[in-house]
Amino acid sequence: MMREPSHRKLERQDMYRDLTKGSIIRGLLLFALPMIAGNLLQQLYNVADTIIVGQYVGADALAAVGSSFTLMVFLTSVILGLCMGSGIVFSILFGAENYNLLRSSVYVSFVFIAAVSLVINISVLYFIDDILVLLKIPESIYAPTRRYLQIIFWGMSFTFIYNYLAALLRALGNSAVPLWFLGGATVINIALDFWFILGCGLGVEGAAWATVAAQLFSSLGLAWYCWRCLPLLRLEKRHRYFKSSIFKMIIEYSLLTCVQQSIMNLGILAVQGLINSFGVTVMAAFAAAVKIDAFAYMPVQDFGNAFSTYVAQNYGAGQSERIRKGIRSAGLTSALFCIFISVMVCLFASPLMGIFIDVSQVDIIAAGVHYLRIEGACYIGIGILFLLYGYYRAVNQPGMSVVLTIASLGTRVALAYLLSATPLGVTGIWLSVPIGWALADAIGIGYYLVRYKKVTQ
Repeated sequence: MMREPSHRKLERQDMYRDLTKGSIIRGLLLFALPMIAGNLLQQLYNVADTIIVGQYVGADALAAVGSSFTLMVFLTSVILGLCMGSGIVFSILFGAENYNLLRSSVYVSFVFIAAVSLVINISVLYFIDDILVLLKIPESIYAPTRRYLQIIFWGMSFTFIYNYLAALLRALGNSAVPLWFLGGATVINIALDFWFILGCGLGVEGAAWATVAAQLFSSLGLAWYCWRCLPLLRLEKRHRYFKSSIFKMIIEYSLLTCVQQSIMNLGILAVQGLINSFGVTVMAAFAAAVKIDAFAYMPVQDFGNAFSTYVAQNYGAGQSERIRKGIRSAGLTSALFCIFISVMVCLFASPLMGIFIDVSQVDIIAAGVHYLRIEGACYIGIGILFLLYGYYRAVNQPGMSVVLTIASLGTRVALAYLLSATPLGVTGIWLSVPIGWALADAIGIGYYLVRYKKVTQ
């Protein structure tokens, strides 16, 4: 990547982190920790809804929120994938110190992703009944699920703005500022949950409105910060044009990353439909257990995203040896964390379920514990997979991330339907998850060792 002449270089401010220099593991951890904390806070949006709804409204309402969450994750994954892909482009250009092209790519990607977000929002609201039928939502929770989704997706634009700006800032090495606004949004969400659900008696609708209000705060707050405090991101008239070469670059990274994220969550959505067929008890258990999952392995997911930014900056700067060292350091760090968190989740599965479900609901808690002790013992599989995703995106091989996702999720969906029809029942669905992880890990590592290691040589 061509660097700009030295006299045109911009002064790097403290709010940017250059990952092409300094201690590898220290830089990775300092960059990753705010991302981890931020995503843990983001999970509190839905966790707060889940806890309050599950404890004070009832199992049917909890099942409605849980089913809605799966659909939300799938549809917003399109936006997140596009933002993540654009973030890789920004990281490469930042590492190459090509700031004018960076600004132009920011404009092009923003217009493109905003248009996609609008189409998704309109489509979901128009086809919502068809979507709920496809998901096999039970009649007893159909109405609250429908209303919850209607409200949530009116706030889709706020989700787009926040995640786009967060991806941009993280590409420049700034992972702390998105955390500030996300922390404020989490406090707002929890406070409004109590007010709308308990104070106003709005039930599931109250949980949805609380989430939208929190997203409004985080998106507009981050937009204000970027304009006010980051001169590097201020676009001049010469940057606001739709150049085909820039659009091609954005598409090359963003679409495949989007496909990868969408396939990942489409597989989960397909399994959700199968889970729904086992009834409200299993639905409610899964709704609570996946929240625990999210908290358990979210740190390694964010560490994988931080690793992707690290590799992309060094890839743009031509630092091959630093990439190789980073692979070893990141792999060891992720493996140690996954082993630790697996032990914790397996040991404390029952009390963790009790956070979300009233202890009197013994059947739901037992079903959730069963899920966690099967999947939770194998978190190292997903930890390795997140690093592989991040690596292949960063070295201009997003298609390989798609292959790994298809291997993981395809295996999961196929085995879930196959094994659930045997005496294993719902246990077969849970077993399919770590098997899919293991297969994808083997493919990703094998491809690197056999064919692609030369990229970092």
